[in-house]
Amino acid sequence: MSLRSLVGDARRTFLSSVHTHLVPLGGRGPIISFTFDDFPRSALTTGAPILESFGARGTFYVAMSLMNTKNALGEQFSKEDIKNLLGRGHELGSHTFSHVSARKLAVADFKREVEKGEQAIEEVLGGRPSANFAYPYGDVTVATKGQVGAEMKSCRGTCPGINGPDVDLNLMRAVTLYGDIDRLQAMKEWIEKNQQLKGWLIFYSHDVQEHPSPFGCTPRLLRGVCAFAAELGMQVRTVNQVVSELNKSDRQHYQMIQNRTFAQ
Repeated sequence: MSLRSLVGDARRTFLSSVHTHLVPLGGRGPIISFTFDDFPRSALTTGAPILESFGARGTFYVAMSLMNTKNALGEQFSKEDIKNLLGRGHELGSHTFSHVSARKLAVADFKREVEKGEQAIEEVLGGRPSANFAYPYGDVTVATKGQVGAEMKSCRGTCPGINGPDVDLNLMRAVTLYGDIDRLQAMKEWIEKNQQLKGWLIFYSHDVQEHPSPFGCTPRLLRGVCAFAAELGMQVRTVNQVVSELNKSDRQHYQMIQNRTFAQ
């Protein structure tokens, strides 16, 4: 293992140990969530129908400054796409406004980016966003984890792994869903591991195309992963569906502790 890999592993381990908001997954697993970052249109036009064909829905983390633009991931979303997405039962999460790295801004500036992203979503929706957040590039610092995590319902990173038995809502683990059908076996192994651990496995990708970017996947791979999850009877849920249950459980646990304290 290279020195860079060792440093990266040490950094991820440290980040996972500080400013945590741990909530027990309990007996809810095994669960799978499919997430798409940045919201390229192909994630909606190609990816969403694949999920829907298996009765599943996904979470799309959007950086609103990308609306009506085009980049290496392809054509990006429009305002109509957002309404279409939500109308079909998918979730819209936040990914900052300008798709900026937490490592390149002061904490206060990054927090403003997060807030601006939430406000922009609220303006389009005419109501409150889900308050589920994903760090652009997976970049997170100790300070941003503590401060952003305190304000959002959940924060997802890109550290690989399965969430559980305790879920850190301030930095949820996720696994890349990149490439073509040759990556299916590796994805199956993650799903089988998740089944054994009865955990929560979050996949993340970007575009869904026949010839995807290095950060996207083909329809064949997505369909193969969904089919294998269905074959094993795995629950597929949006991030908000899972986090809302965990937060409800967390409040009940907090109240139980408070009641026990007052009774003494």
